[in-house]
Amino acid sequence: MSSQQILVNRPIALRTINKLGDILNGSGVRALRLDAERILDRAHTSSGGALIDPIARAGLEVLVRSLNDEARLSLFGRLALRNMLRRSAESRLSVEGELASLGENDQPEIREPVFIIGMPRSGTTILHALLHFDRNHRAPLSWECLLPYPAPGADDYESSDRLTTIDREFEQIFRLVPDFKKKHYMEADSPQECIAITALNFVSYQFLAVAYVPTYLEWFMSADQRQNLRWHKAFLGFLQSGGVVKPRWLLKSPVHMMRLPAIFDVYPDAKVIATHRHPAQVVPSTASLVSSMRSLYSDEEDIRRTGREQLSTWSDYLNRFLTDRQRLANEDQIVDVYFDTFKDRQMDVVDSIYQRFGWHLHPADRERMQQFLREQPRDKHGVHEYSLNEFDISHDELTTHFVDYIDFLESASNEVPLQEKGTSYGE
Repeated sequence: MSSQQILVNRPIALRTINKLGDILNGSGVRALRLDAERILDRAHTSSGGALIDPIARAGLEVLVRSLNDEARLSLFGRLALRNMLRRSAESRLSVEGELASLGENDQPEIREPVFIIGMPRSGTTILHALLHFDRNHRAPLSWECLLPYPAPGADDYESSDRLTTIDREFEQIFRLVPDFKKKHYMEADSPQECIAITALNFVSYQFLAVAYVPTYLEWFMSADQRQNLRWHKAFLGFLQSGGVVKPRWLLKSPVHMMRLPAIFDVYPDAKVIATHRHPAQVVPSTASLVSSMRSLYSDEEDIRRTGREQLSTWSDYLNRFLTDRQRLANEDQIVDVYFDTFKDRQMDVVDSIYQRFGWHLHPADRERMQQFLREQPRDKHGVHEYSLNEFDISHDELTTHFVDYIDFLESASNEVPLQEKGTSYGE
C-alpha cells in the first residue's frame, strides 16, 4: 500500500466498524460477503420484477465477485456498496416493470440527444451544467438517477422528497471526504452523468470509480456497449413518461468516448460535443478523484496503483475514440471544445457550439448561464492540487501512452499547452 494518505475524515464510529471488520476477517470470518443472487432476490421481493437482460445479470455477477475478491473493502465499504447494489437492482426492476406496461405506441421518442464526451477533468461537468440552463435541454438529474421510480412528474420534479434524500446523502459524502467538492461539482439536483444510468444496468464506470475491481474492469472493456445504450435509451424514455419532456436530452460521460459507434447506432441523430485537455493534467486529476472515492470504501487504497490504472484505462478509451471517429466519419455531428479556451471564455465556447448545431439561445437562458458562472468562481471550494509524480508516472511514460492523442491535439489546436497549472474550475 502506498505510504501517501488520502484525506478521509473517518469518525470514531466508522473507524470502530472497520476495526470490527478487520477482527472478523483476521479470525477467518468473511464479514458481509456480497451475494448477487441475494441482491436480486431482495429486489424482486421489493419490486415484483425480475432481471431479464443477460448483460445486466452478467455485469452484477462479475462485479460482485470482483468486489469480494479484489477490492479489499472495509466493513463500512461492504455495507455501503451492498446498499448501493440493492438500490440499483430495485430501481432497475421497478423501471423495467413500468416500461413493460407501456404499449408500443406509448414508448416515448428520443430525438437528437446531445452527448458531452471527453476525458474526465476536461470541462465536461461545467459545460453540462451550463447547457442545462437552456429551456430546450433536459439532463437527467442526480436524484432521479439514484431514485428514479416512479418517473418524476411536473408536480414533483423540483420538490420531490427523493431530492431531499439524495441531498442528505451527498452531504454525508462531503463530510467523509472533505476535499471532494474542490475536485468535482455535484449537487442532488445537478445534471448527472450517464454512468448513473448505466449503473442500473451493472455495466458502468461508476463501480470502477469507487473500488479497485480489475476483473470487472476487464469485463467492462469488452461488454456490448450497444446493448448497454439500448438500456440507456429505454431509461430516458421512462423518465419522459412522467410528463417532463423537453426537445433535447442533454447527456454527459467521459466513458462515452469508448462507445462512439454505439452512440450513433442507438441514437443516429445524436450531436456530440467532445472536450479536450492535455493528458498530463487529466490523468493525475482523475486519479486523485478516484483515489478519494475509493479510500472511502477501503482502508487500503493504493494511489500509485490507481494512477497507473487510470493511465492505462483512459489511453485505451482515447485510442478507441480516435480510431472510431475516423472510421465513422460523422464530423457534421461532432464539435470539439478545448479546455484551455473554455476555462477562459466559457460563453464564447457556448456560442460556438450553438452556431455549429444551429441552435438558438434564449436571452433569459444566457443570463442564467452567466449567473451560474458568477456563482461558481474558480477554486470556490479550494484548489485541487495534483501531479504525475504523486502517482509515480513520468511525463515520458504518459507521452508514450497518449502519443496519438497528443498528435491530435497538436494538429487540431495551437491553444493546448503541454503543461498547465492544476486547477479545478471547469473540470
